[in-house]
Amino acid sequence: MKDLHSRFRDVRNYTDAIFRPLAVEDYIPQPAEFVSPPKWNLGHTTWFFETFILQPYDRKYKVFNENYPFLFNSYYNNAGSRILRSRRGDLTRPTVAEVYEYRKYIDEAMRNFILNDPGKEITALIELGLQHEQQHQELFWTDLKYTLGLNPLFPAYNGKIPFKEITEQKEMKFISMEKGIYDIGFEGNGFCYDNELGKHKVYLHNFAIAERPVTNAEYLEFIEGGGYGDFNLWHDEGWKWVNENEISAPLYWYKIDGKWMNHTLKGLKPVVPGEAVKHISFYEAFAFAEWKGMRLPTEFEWEAASDRLGWGKRWEWTQSAYLPYPGFRKAPGAVGEYNGKFMVNQMVLRGGSVATSPGHSRKTYRNFFHPDERWQFTGIRLAK
Repeated sequence: MKDLHSRFRDVRNYTDAIFRPLAVEDYIPQPAEFVSPPKWNLGHTTWFFETFILQPYDRKYKVFNENYPFLFNSYYNNAGSRILRSRRGDLTRPTVAEVYEYRKYIDEAMRNFILNDPGKEITALIELGLQHEQQHQELFWTDLKYTLGLNPLFPAYNGKIPFKEITEQKEMKFISMEKGIYDIGFEGNGFCYDNELGKHKVYLHNFAIAERPVTNAEYLEFIEGGGYGDFNLWHDEGWKWVNENEISAPLYWYKIDGKWMNHTLKGLKPVVPGEAVKHISFYEAFAFAEWKGMRLPTEFEWEAASDRLGWGKRWEWTQSAYLPYPGFRKAPGAVGEYNGKFMVNQMVLRGGSVATSPGHSRKTYRNFFHPDERWQFTGIRLAK
C-alpha cells in the first residue's frame, strides 16, 4: 500500500501547495453561487475521505467535529443535510487554521488506514476521492480567478502557477475522418468515472475536425465582425442570454484605451493573439461556429479523432447533451450521486485544460456544464 499512500500524499500536497500562498482574507469570499471559497474547498475535499472512507471502514476512527459534515457536504443527499450552496462564503467559522487542523487530522488517519491494506474495493473508493480532489484543484484556480476578477484592483495570485499557456503558431488545418463505426467509452485498466463506462459503437458520417482550438485572434475577428450583434448566429436562448447580461466579449476581457486586456491569475494583461480563447460559454462557441460557417463536433466525433488532435489546453464544448451511455447504472448510495443525477440540461466538454491537474486527463473524460457557464477554462474546436 506504499504506492497508494504516496499517491494520496502527492495529491494532498499538491492541494496544499496551491492554497498556501493565499492571504487569510482570500479563503472566504464567495462572489457567486457557483464559486466555492477556498476554505470550503479545503474542508469539502477533506470531508470526502472522512465520510466515505474513515467513518464506514475504520473502526478506530473518531469524528473530528460533528458539525463539519453539515458545513462541507456539497450535494450528496444520501450523506445528510448541508448548508445551502450560496451560503458557503458566509462561514467565518471554522477558521482557516481550524480547517487546516481538520485536514491534518484526516491525513494522518488516512495514512494509518492505507498502510493497513484496506483491500481492493476500498482502494477504489480512495482513488475516487483522489480524483475528486483533483477536480477541486482545478476548481480552485477557476473559482479564485473569478473572485479576484471582480476586484477592481485586479490582484494577482502570489504563488507559483504550475501551468502555462502555449501560443498557437500554425494555421488552422482540418483532419478528415472517414464514415464508419467507432468505439466510444472507457475500457481497460486504470481509473475512470462511471459516466465513461459502457463502451459502445456509434456510426459517424464523414466529417472534418480542426487540429487545434480557436485562438484569441480568431475570436477577436468574430467580435469585431459584429458576432455579438447578429441574432441569426445564436440559439434563441443564447440570444436572450447575450442581451439580458450585456455580453460582448469572453469573460474577463476589457477594452481599455482601445486595447483588449484580460484578467489573468497574474493580474490584468494584454490579450495574447495566439493563445487558445478561453472562458467561453456554449452559446458563444455555437455562435462563433455559425459565423465561420461550421459547427461544433459531437462528443463522439471528438473522441474518435482525439488521437490525432492536439488537446488539453481547454475544455472544449461539444454539440452533445450530457446523457447516459447504453447500460449506464448509478451506484447505490451517495457515490451514485456523483454523475448520474446531473444528466439533464447540460452539455458535454472534452479534452481537459492547462489548469487540469497532472494525470487527470484522458480522451474518454466527459466533463459537463450548463450552456451559459464560462468561468472554467472552456474553449472552442471547430468541425465541418
